[in-house]
Amino acid sequence: MFAVLSAGIAPTLALMSFFYLKDRFDSEPLSMVFRTFMYGALLVFPIMFIQYAFMEEGIGQAPMIRSFLLTGLMEEFFKWFIFLYTVYKYTDFDSLYDGIIYGVAISLGFATVENLLYLLAHGVEYAFGRALFPVSSHALFGVIMGYYLGKAKFFTHNHKSTLLLALIIPVTLHGFYDFILETIPYWIYIMTPFMIILWLLGLRKVKIANQHSSKQVVVIPKEESQIL
Repeated sequence: MFAVLSAGIAPTLALMSFFYLKDRFDSEPLSMVFRTFMYGALLVFPIMFIQYAFMEEGIGQAPMIRSFLLTGLMEEFFKWFIFLYTVYKYTDFDSLYDGIIYGVAISLGFATVENLLYLLAHGVEYAFGRALFPVSSHALFGVIMGYYLGKAKFFTHNHKSTLLLALIIPVTLHGFYDFILETIPYWIYIMTPFMIILWLLGLRKVKIANQHSSKQVVVIPKEESQIL
């Protein structure tokens, strides 16, 4: 049991520390980051119940539907929804990069519980692969979601469309991730470059967010157009 707990939590600590320490401005209070992490962790159980109900009823079990709707859309939508109605109102959420921190926290909360349940069911020998792929991908989906939610909060141009991008892009990437696993026999040869691209995209968002983060954000239309 100790081995499973250690293997399940270690990648979360590593990834959360990595993104937390990337913050060039005032770091977020650990209590708020932990609270957000717990929101993500608690999401696992209702989502798993809904997914299990669809599976038992045989509804939406085609690979495309299961990957993009029952997994990608359902998981990312609930994370996005919880972020909007909890994290978005935090007084400590006061810079663009903070969106990334909280996005990663809520995603890793979800990924940690999901990972622990998987390792308990299948064995600790899967821990390394789980850390490289599912846990890391959840963190990077959180980076992208948090980036666009931060952009929506601090840069008012196209506010609604930016909020929508914060959902659509993670859903699409998550859907492709699951679709690759479900439909390609030698998925490792596609998943590896996919994860490299995902990391490059996530790190680019980290760099841009750090460049634009400050305690007092001034909205300048020219600057907004440069945030890709």
